[in-house]
Amino acid sequence: MVSNAPRNCRVGVDIGGTFTDIALDLDGVLHSTKVLTDYAAPERAILKGVASVAEMAGIALSEIDLLIHGTTLATNALIERRGARTAFVTTEGFRDTLEMRTENRFEQYDLNIVLPPALIARADRFTVRERMNAAGKVLLALDDASVEAAVSAIAAGGYESVAIGFIHAYANGAHEAAVRDAILERLPHVSVSISSEVSPQMREFERFNTVCANAYVKPAIKSYLDRLVISLKDIGVRCPVFMIHSGGGIVSVESASEFPVRLVESGPAGGAIFAADIARRHGLDTVLSFDMGGTTAKICLIENQVPKTAKTFEVARTYRFRKGSGMPISIPVVEMVEIGAGGGSIASVDGMRQIRVGPHSAASEPGPACYQRGCKNPTVTDADLILGKLDPDNFAGGAIPLSAAASRQAMVDDIGTVIGLDPDAAAYGTCEMVDENMANAGRVHTVENGKNIADFTMITFGGAGPLHAARLCEKMGISTFLVPAGAGVGSAIGFLRAPFGYESVRSAVFNLSNFDFAEANRLVDAMQAEALGFVEGGLDRGAPVIERTLFMRYAGQGWDIPVPLDDKTFDADSTRMLAAQFETEYERFFGRAIEGLDIEIVSWSVKASSPLPPVDRVAAVDEGSVVTPAKTRRLFEASQGAFLDAGIHERDRLKPGDVVKGPAIVVERETSTMLTAAFKAIVQNDGCLLVTRL
Repeated sequence: MVSNAPRNCRVGVDIGGTFTDIALDLDGVLHSTKVLTDYAAPERAILKGVASVAEMAGIALSEIDLLIHGTTLATNALIERRGARTAFVTTEGFRDTLEMRTENRFEQYDLNIVLPPALIARADRFTVRERMNAAGKVLLALDDASVEAAVSAIAAGGYESVAIGFIHAYANGAHEAAVRDAILERLPHVSVSISSEVSPQMREFERFNTVCANAYVKPAIKSYLDRLVISLKDIGVRCPVFMIHSGGGIVSVESASEFPVRLVESGPAGGAIFAADIARRHGLDTVLSFDMGGTTAKICLIENQVPKTAKTFEVARTYRFRKGSGMPISIPVVEMVEIGAGGGSIASVDGMRQIRVGPHSAASEPGPACYQRGCKNPTVTDADLILGKLDPDNFAGGAIPLSAAASRQAMVDDIGTVIGLDPDAAAYGTCEMVDENMANAGRVHTVENGKNIADFTMITFGGAGPLHAARLCEKMGISTFLVPAGAGVGSAIGFLRAPFGYESVRSAVFNLSNFDFAEANRLVDAMQAEALGFVEGGLDRGAPVIERTLFMRYAGQGWDIPVPLDDKTFDADSTRMLAAQFETEYERFFGRAIEGLDIEIVSWSVKASSPLPPVDRVAAVDEGSVVTPAKTRRLFEASQGAFLDAGIHERDRLKPGDVVKGPAIVVERETSTMLTAAFKAIVQNDGCLLVTRL
């Protein structure tokens, strides 16, 4: 029955590698579903899912007030090299920067090291005569003849998209803009991206790579977003559509179409926001978020209820997830480690007769072998089914019946016959390998940030996260984890918790020994105006929150550290204040400051966002009685190496204070939580499962 009463209705949509997750919040009541991702036309899965949750909520599609969308489409296009035919125009003499990278060997002693190929092949890279210095002054004027030659070559090459990146364009983008104008005058149908707009930051390899990535995915993402908006209107969804970006804020579809590289980590960013919101409600200051979906697993540190952020990250690391082996992207991002370990990750045996899992995935087409859609390779989902973690008749609420026989056959064919294991042992080896991969990634990530992983509380979500969290905590030494309500569609819910926000990041070198405070004020004012221009259209309450950060170092150093900056205008006395703030942060990072060295600012960040609404703290709940399960299922207990009888509990039938002891499985429509024999779960007042060691 459709209600005519006015309501507050918002929808979050997350397209993953296997499932498209939909979460609808109607006056605080959540309705959600998962639909297999449609690779041929991703918008079809969204339309199907939105119609489904609207029907669940009993509302008309026209009653939806806001739709917020995140997607891995840009990431997948970069990883799989499925982008537009793209040309790159750069300064004469720098054609091979993409090939030479930073000349850093990410594996120092590997004599056979293979560097990742450049996103744009050498034959598709063109140069023009021009040169700026690091201060943005013209050293060599733009040569019209070389520009004309480059434009003619692009026209002859039939390119769909063009990236332009010149040396020191972060300081002065005039030459890039002039070449863009020349291209569009002759080729108005071609998409053009310039580095001074996409990523005005120093370090040319990272900046060039970022503008190339933006140009590479721009035509496909723009086409997809245009189709999505039109298709939504066709079925009656008339509300504004916004996108979540990699930094965790919300921007318009128009901005996302122009700078699609900012969507590369949009889905995982929503998950980190979801975990941070749960941390705020439960008063947790040291949190590790663990998001495991169908294709990847993501781990993020959340301290003081704020996800850790960075201004650069890497996509598609090719060498055992080693830093430096991927594609660097210079944009503001929620910092996390991401590995190819999801429910659809394919298991195989390598040349050393060891089980390996991922990074290749069965995705949604054809999906794991148990989906019976044509895949013959064993996946993590197949292993979970064999080990009793999944109910073959109630997966995704019964929407996708699973075949245990197909899973067992795949395990036998690809693993069992190769190394002499029965299906149960092969499935156990697969799960242990993927769990160890994720545990190792979590340990490395926390150590790189100077933290002890055992001090963290895990918040887990995603379709496969709660299934693997208990075993993961056993391996990492974590004693407590939380499984929020709606965990199966956590990232989509996170979109609904995200602020409207945009971060402007630019490189501009200022030495404190001769600090030009007037020029610094002009720079910050321009960046603040840029950030506010993206945000103010989405503000629905209060004044925007402005956060300013400087990236500083001692002169001569090769890297910089973030230094928070208060909201004051620079003046002649600012030098001492900035030096003191830098030294305080430097001591916090490295233990002591260095005397007698000049200090310099190399990059600037201004972030504008809508204020986060206050949250109600979840009251502590008294531990009640242990719930007796209505039924049991055989579940493999890894710590004991044997199948045990595990209690099966319907999550929506549990009430606050109820205690579930492992081995057990708490089932719900979009995911299931597995408890090993070492853990118990206590249902909290907000529906979260607080899982602790017995």
